[in-house]
Amino acid sequence: MPYFPDKFADVTVVTKANVYFDGKVVSHSVLFPDSTKKTLGLIYPGSYHFGTGAPERMEIVAGACCVTLDGQAAVRDYVTGQSFDVPGQSGFTIEVASGICEYICSFLAG
Repeated sequence: MPYFPDKFADVTVVTKANVYFDGKVVSHSVLFPDSTKKTLGLIYPGSYHFGTGAPERMEIVAGACCVTLDGQAAVRDYVTGQSFDVPGQSGFTIEVASGICEYICSFLAG
């Protein structure tokens, strides 16, 4: 099972939240000294579509979700400890059936 950190050292956290879908998806941006960025967030039950500019890696740190990448018919299930990549200039639909899904989103070089 992949290792996901439980904390980040020497970072800057943007205190203003990124709020989507009437508060059903909320994240905070974390800025690293090497100029990379991640977001840490929560997804409440529902189905949500996100577009991507840069490629992204979504790491599920708690809970579960179902994901459909744009242009694909397959729906994949992800649980705590799993991750999926989304191409840049694309998107995905993420669905949480129950509980809260917690994630780390890493913005990858593309």
